[in-house]
Amino acid sequence: MSPPTPTAGRSAGHSVGSGVGPGAGPNGQTLAPTASSAPGSPGSLRSANQSRVVRLLREGGDSWTQADLARATGLAPATVSTIVRDLHDHGVVDVVPGSGRRGAAVRLSPAAGTVVGIDFGHSHVAVAVGDLSGAVLRESRHHTGGGEDHGEALALARRMLDALDAFDASAPPVRGLGLGLPAPVADDVVESDAIFPGWHGVNAREAAEAVFGVPVLVENDANLGALAEHRVGAGRGYDSSVFIKTSSGVGAGIIIDGELFHGAGGTAGEIGHLTLDDQGPVCRCGKRGCLEAYTSTPFVQQMVAGQLPETLGATDVDHVVAAARAGNVAARRALEEAGLHLGRGLASVVNLLNPALVAVGGDMARAGELLLEPARIGLRRYALDAAASTPVVAGELGGRASLIGAVLLVAENTEVSASGL
Repeated sequence: MSPPTPTAGRSAGHSVGSGVGPGAGPNGQTLAPTASSAPGSPGSLRSANQSRVVRLLREGGDSWTQADLARATGLAPATVSTIVRDLHDHGVVDVVPGSGRRGAAVRLSPAAGTVVGIDFGHSHVAVAVGDLSGAVLRESRHHTGGGEDHGEALALARRMLDALDAFDASAPPVRGLGLGLPAPVADDVVESDAIFPGWHGVNAREAAEAVFGVPVLVENDANLGALAEHRVGAGRGYDSSVFIKTSSGVGAGIIIDGELFHGAGGTAGEIGHLTLDDQGPVCRCGKRGCLEAYTSTPFVQQMVAGQLPETLGATDVDHVVAAARAGNVAARRALEEAGLHLGRGLASVVNLLNPALVAVGGDMARAGELLLEPARIGLRRYALDAAASTPVVAGELGGRASLIGAVLLVAENTEVSASGL
């Protein structure tokens, strides 16, 4: 089933730079101080106009001319020219000659700096270097044993980024770092000792800043996946969407009115711990019958244990999917069961939030329609009629969604202005 043609629920004029908001992190912190100006003062107005221009440059890449910027912002052409000149003088933008003074292309300067993203998983570390628009420039991924504590994990990420020359003295300066963790995070502290034990009770922001020496923003990995899919993936242009990441755990990121929704304590989206059966198997969170216990990779692996042809070897997701596509009934049944349970969990989400779209990512999403069609069936079975037709599609960014989201998060929240760099 292909994604629908977006109509209702699309944001009007939504820009890449909106959402979390430039200069304000998930917990209200900024990555770079801005000039102190009283609201309504000339300095405040100048800074606000610069931010509007920079936000458009983040969205449009090399496609903006000064005339385009004036039309899009509603600012006078002379004001835009002054802003561009100031940003250029401070090394924030490059101006590429075109036809006439206002025909020149304006773009964020690579020399103005970079941002870094890190995605920690239960069995991987992925790192990326991006530009100030949030575009990934280079990246690396490393599989881990899964037993590392936070110090070992951060040290590995540092070595990986050093191999990418992220902090090389000759490279543009790193302006900030986005850190994704597969666990509930409140006030930068990992809340669960069962879900991500090597990080339990750790102030992840402080620990990472000590290792990398740059400002850090911390987010749940599903939230980062939601941000990335909303900005540049399957949810692009919708004003509300839910991203479900289903791998060894199950979590959700929620976009409402173009912004990440964190809840009162910062832990909204823990869909994996919805109770489906209070007499069901014990979940790693300590509760019984959680959705995660019925739709994550360990559930599928357990269902097919001893049932796959010997030629397929191990029972990781890719082997299960390959067996299902080759006609193995046990593998197909395992994916179908996981999808039906996922759809039941989604019914609770769409009944409550009524998002325009649900995008599914994580390791289990590699099963494609083998998982998604049963999920739609489960959704229709348990959701109210008004919500049962909510589109359920595969995320477009695959296993890179959380990493791309980490880069986007820090890029969007790094203040870029003539006074901020």
